[in-house]
Amino acid sequence: MSREATSGILIDEDLSVSFAELCRYCAIDAGLVIDMVNEGMIEPAGDAPESWEFHGLAVRRAQVAARLIRDLEINLAGAALAIDLLEELEDMRGGWLYR
Repeated sequence: MSREATSGILIDEDLSVSFAELCRYCAIDAGLVIDMVNEGMIEPAGDAPESWEFHGLAVRRAQVAARLIRDLEINLAGAALAIDLLEELEDMRGGWLYR
């Protein structure tokens, strides 16, 4: 049996990360983050990418989107829809996963 090492960060609502940190935490390139912002999937605080800050929910959404895109080969619009549906399901169940 083989074992795979995993790592992660603990995400809470008070978390705030820079543009570069978000790219690193989610293992995605800057272009994909900009596309996520343009798609309305994540919302930064700040006027330009150099000054963008992302909070906990945006980090979690970017991580889930990156996995959907990478693992299931879903396009960005499909990932955005899937995340919206997952969040709606969690809200209906009274869950805490995303909010």
